[in-house]
Amino acid sequence: MRIALVSPYDWHTPGGVNNHVAQLRREFLERGHQTQILAPGTTEPREPGITIVGRPRPIPASGSTARISLNPRLGQKVRALLAAGRYDVVHVHEPLMPVLPLQALRHARAANPDAITVGTFHATKDGGNRLYSYGRRLLKRWFREVDGKIAVSPPAADYVGRYFPGFYNIIPNGIDVDRFRNPEVARRPELDDGVVNILYVGRAEKRKGLSYLIRAFGTVNARDPRTRLVVVGPNERALSRYRASLERMGRRGVHFVGRVPHDELVSYYRSADVVCSPAVGHESQGYVLLEAMASGVPVVASNIEGYASVVTHRRDGLLVRPKDSFALADALSTLVRDPLLRRRLSAAGAHRVEEYSWPHVTERLLAYYERLRDSRGIPARRPADAAFGDGAGPGDQPSPRRAAAAR
Repeated sequence: MRIALVSPYDWHTPGGVNNHVAQLRREFLERGHQTQILAPGTTEPREPGITIVGRPRPIPASGSTARISLNPRLGQKVRALLAAGRYDVVHVHEPLMPVLPLQALRHARAANPDAITVGTFHATKDGGNRLYSYGRRLLKRWFREVDGKIAVSPPAADYVGRYFPGFYNIIPNGIDVDRFRNPEVARRPELDDGVVNILYVGRAEKRKGLSYLIRAFGTVNARDPRTRLVVVGPNERALSRYRASLERMGRRGVHFVGRVPHDELVSYYRSADVVCSPAVGHESQGYVLLEAMASGVPVVASNIEGYASVVTHRRDGLLVRPKDSFALADALSTLVRDPLLRRRLSAAGAHRVEEYSWPHVTERLLAYYERLRDSRGIPARRPADAAFGDGAGPGDQPSPRRAAAAR
């Protein structure tokens, strides 16, 4: 098949949706499907198979900042790109976000009458969505253009379903289990000193709950001095404020790492004894939890809908009330003092995360595409047909192994 993957977010800003789209493209190529990514950005990326459409602008959203393109004139370029690719599937992530996703839905069938459109809804949050609430009447027009609707978790389906009722196929974000399970990755020397490492991975934003974890760690460290909190993630300005505050109070044991290269992240998970994600809401699934479980590390997390859809309390992790530093401290202390419980939760988490492995998620998506095509009476296409048919562009070839198999 010829597949277009559309992301509304700045391609040069790391984030869960873009990471999902990039890995999905690699999985599709490995299976012989011609795949192109359309996303806004500031410069043309070096890697092939990615087309920049529109310049992103920062927009406050759900306690964070979304960098999306608001240029109303993108339609002409999107129409030309889709016409050139004649894609069998136009898969739009966050399909009701302005402006690129809406333009992709608008022009998908004009470019190819047999195209099917698929929308994946990633987001959830506590409270309402002003875009969906105020723009519902207008957005219904584009919502009807989506043939197949996917949500990454039940909370994400419930969230969008409040405004746009319908059936949502639950297909989660995937994770590269083998990458995080790689036994050849060693513990980081500076963290390999017998101290119990509690790892936080994420942006230093209010909704991520880092302040509650830092307060909880004060109690954990007072109970067990041979503990360390390791904070990994961007937003140096906020981390500097936390660091200065702890220095004024004379608190020790908190190691601020800041942003790390993607390739080094696994070594921090390998060095962790516990991973903690104390987010207060707005989490549709909890990718950090999946990374920890794939790495064989037990997790402590807030008992919010998105996290509870991944972790079952005391079976493959511990869940605590959000915004409760005392409950968080007690759960962390329990794992610090009980290595047998840590091992039991790690084993259960490693088993659970297999459901989210990329091969499993990719095959579910491809099967869904084919069901949608069948429902429209469109004949099934073999991967080789798409790989060597018309419309192939640079960067869209299948892997050499799959191409050789097709020949």
